[in-house]
Amino acid sequence: MFDVLNNQTKITGNQKRIVAAAIIGDLLEFFDYYVMGFVLAFIVGPWHLTFGKSAVILLSAGIGAIFGAFFYGRMADAIGRRKIFMATVVNFSIATGFLALTPQGNWFYLAFFRFLVGFGVGGLYCVDLPLVQEFVPTSKRGRIGGLVTASIPIGLLLGAVLGAYLAPVLGWRGLFAMGLIPGLLTFLIRMWVPESPRWLVDQGRPEEARKSLAWALEVDPESLPLPARITETSSKPGFAALFRHPRSLIASWVTNLGIQTGYYGLTLWAPTLLVLVLGVPPKRAAFLMIWVGLGGFCGRLLISWLSDIMGRKLTGGLAGIAAAVLLVLMATQHSGTVFGIPLFWLLMVIGYAFADGIFAVLGPYSAEVWPTSLRATGMGSAYGFGGIGKVIGPWGLALIVGSSNPVTPAASIQKLVPSFTYLAAGYLLAALFFLFVGAETKGRDLQEIDQQLQSSAAERSALAGTVK
Repeated sequence: MFDVLNNQTKITGNQKRIVAAAIIGDLLEFFDYYVMGFVLAFIVGPWHLTFGKSAVILLSAGIGAIFGAFFYGRMADAIGRRKIFMATVVNFSIATGFLALTPQGNWFYLAFFRFLVGFGVGGLYCVDLPLVQEFVPTSKRGRIGGLVTASIPIGLLLGAVLGAYLAPVLGWRGLFAMGLIPGLLTFLIRMWVPESPRWLVDQGRPEEARKSLAWALEVDPESLPLPARITETSSKPGFAALFRHPRSLIASWVTNLGIQTGYYGLTLWAPTLLVLVLGVPPKRAAFLMIWVGLGGFCGRLLISWLSDIMGRKLTGGLAGIAAAVLLVLMATQHSGTVFGIPLFWLLMVIGYAFADGIFAVLGPYSAEVWPTSLRATGMGSAYGFGGIGKVIGPWGLALIVGSSNPVTPAASIQKLVPSFTYLAAGYLLAALFFLFVGAETKGRDLQEIDQQLQSSAAERSALAGTVK
């Protein structure tokens, strides 16, 4: 049955609807996730928020995303992708809506519901990608998976636009109330997205799997061969089972940690540095950051395409090395110009094509290296573990520049080289694990990956029993 899928040369309308649902989901979830940054500007003064309280509010969503990725990833393998896809959307939508009811001055209430927003956001990212991958042919899996992640920067841009133009009209509570809108996405999911056929086969439900794939391919179910179960019955979803696949675990966990460390440290510091290095006012720096964000968006499109041409390992490795090199160049050449254009800003735009664009291969690859029965659990664990980088990236910068502020470290040109070298090290670490530890998944059907992983796990288990 999946051979029919892999022989497909043109994506059907129903497959496009599945991809569109995932793209809209990522766009809206990260709008909800980032909107707090714009709201904080309205309340920090009137509420007399200290740095510590502001830091708790901002970091609470990132911490929630770590736990949400672990929880929802496991649940998606246990009870199905589609149900959990809808549950995560409802989770972050309702939590954002509750933020509109925040009692005046109650920062703890704000931080608690921000944690819940992050919990849902972390879960959706680790569910919609595996779902999309299991509905598309092998030859297009990397490209389409990367396309889904490319919508994330648009969510940030949407938050910026609404924060700039609607917040003065609606107020910060109105901005949060708009966070309920993504909940309408659940109706699209119910109409557009059936359960994953690969998950259904893994659960021993071949008739339902055939109907699901037939709907996606827009063919008569009877025209498709009835599939057989493709994984071992003993392979149950659960965190302990992840350790049966050590190569997948190490490669996906370390690449996520390195990239998230470098990315979140750079992103939190970038606007302040543009003000300091270029000597421009904050409003001008915000405008320049739009181009930096567009650089990241274009990079995601490019890298998602390259991952199906060059392979996941080489694409991820080269993107990580390019990001590391460009970060060091940004620091060492920050005072130069090219045709009157500040070299620091130009290198930042180009650098984001790799520093942000690498997520277009990181996300899909973090799901592909796991068998069907553990795909969402494995990806969730990798994204959750990598979420430590959201903390050590900013904290590491704060320590290097001698600041107590991990959210927006006091930027210092004198500390630019050691700071950016620290961030570059995260990308370089990820690149090395892409190139030398991870297994290549380009051009390999998910069923083939399942069988090889199950075989390798069985061999290790037999060897361990023999040694014992």
